[in-house]
Amino acid sequence: MEIKVLGTGCANCKNTIALIDQVAKAKGVPVTLEKVEDLKDIMSYGVMSTPGVVINGKVVHAGGVPSRDKIEQWLSAA
Repeated sequence: MEIKVLGTGCANCKNTIALIDQVAKAKGVPVTLEKVEDLKDIMSYGVMSTPGVVINGKVVHAGGVPSRDKIEQWLSAA
């Protein structure tokens, strides 16, 4: 599963990456985490507020740190 976290490097972006990594490891789901910091790349996804989360090419979240429950749902659905 390919997960991209869109953001310019703020604390919320870093927390989002850490939380996704923790949940994936806890659930035993193999993920490829990528940090996208280039503003043009972020805008290409149509995300106006960060952090944004893209799973397998689809934007699933934008603005604020997602909840642990939400991340678990994403990992279960994919």
